[in-house]
Amino acid sequence: MTPRPPGPDQPTTTSRPQGLTQSPTQSPTQSPSQGSSQGPRAGTASGAEAGARAGAWAELLRLPALFTVPGDALAGAATTGNRPNPRTLLAIASSLCLYEAGMALNDWADQAEDALERPHRPLPSGRIRPPAALVAAGALTAAGLALAARAGRAALAVAAPLAATVWAYDLALKRTPAGPAAMATARGLDLLLGATATGGSARPALPSALTLATHTLAVTTVSRGETRGGSPLAPLAALATTGTLAWTLTRTPQVPGTAPSRHPAAAPVRHPAADTLRTVLAAAFVATSGRPLLHAALNPSPPLTQRAVGGGIRAMIPLQAALAARSGALASALLTAALAPAARRFARKVSVT
Repeated sequence: MTPRPPGPDQPTTTSRPQGLTQSPTQSPTQSPSQGSSQGPRAGTASGAEAGARAGAWAELLRLPALFTVPGDALAGAATTGNRPNPRTLLAIASSLCLYEAGMALNDWADQAEDALERPHRPLPSGRIRPPAALVAAGALTAAGLALAARAGRAALAVAAPLAATVWAYDLALKRTPAGPAAMATARGLDLLLGATATGGSARPALPSALTLATHTLAVTTVSRGETRGGSPLAPLAALATTGTLAWTLTRTPQVPGTAPSRHPAAAPVRHPAADTLRTVLAAAFVATSGRPLLHAALNPSPPLTQRAVGGGIRAMIPLQAALAARSGALASALLTAALAPAARRFARKVSVT
């Protein structure tokens, strides 16, 4: 994770603001409106503290990474031959909650390591108490499962193992050889959640889920060297994976609507521009992920490895959009791709790794 200094809205002094105590030269009979400014100044201090707390939670939850989540459900929904519906929105909301639960739990589980390697993070720096992060992880998990239940039994049947995978990864599997595979499984299940919520079946979404999981596996493997650096082999393997996935996206279009839907709807008509859009999005995927991976392969230092991981995370968006376009869902592809500029802009303020 990229070390960052405290934000500009973080308090830098412990001295009391002026105006909170009576000046020695102020008359006891002086009216509150004469020479007393504690109200506005106290309000400014309170606003700064609230801003610092909000910034700490944004850093803990890595809010810019949220832009990479809705595309999972939209890509999954596209494979069913159904247009996104209210259940798709429930799946997106469930995914967002479970994703953020994993972020909070990740920092709670990494307290000891972060105290040595990333002391600027919200927990070791004392800006957020560890119990608060754990409670947030539990509450977000419960909310994610409740939202999935509202989307139907099939969606809950996917969300439950997804939540279990998230907790298992953060608490037990992260530093084991099974860690990258667990993360890849979680991302694939997230796409299947959108498919089951929208159409009731996960089968048509399996190829897209495998594609997304493969990219996640490669990025997670590279991330293991983001604090200490490492061998160029992981970035090189991820670079080869990126090229292979991009080629697959441009060569194997998927025909939607191959499985029966529990919630039938008119299958989207395949637009002639979908193939062109799919190719453009595949190129964007390569550019977003491939360039920083190449730099990390040439010099696997911690800063360049961190950039490669960040690029791999942001590359989820054009990958999801290309998967939706491959299924013929042009609107979902465009909607997903539109999230990329916001993700890039907010990532400059809050690190996604």
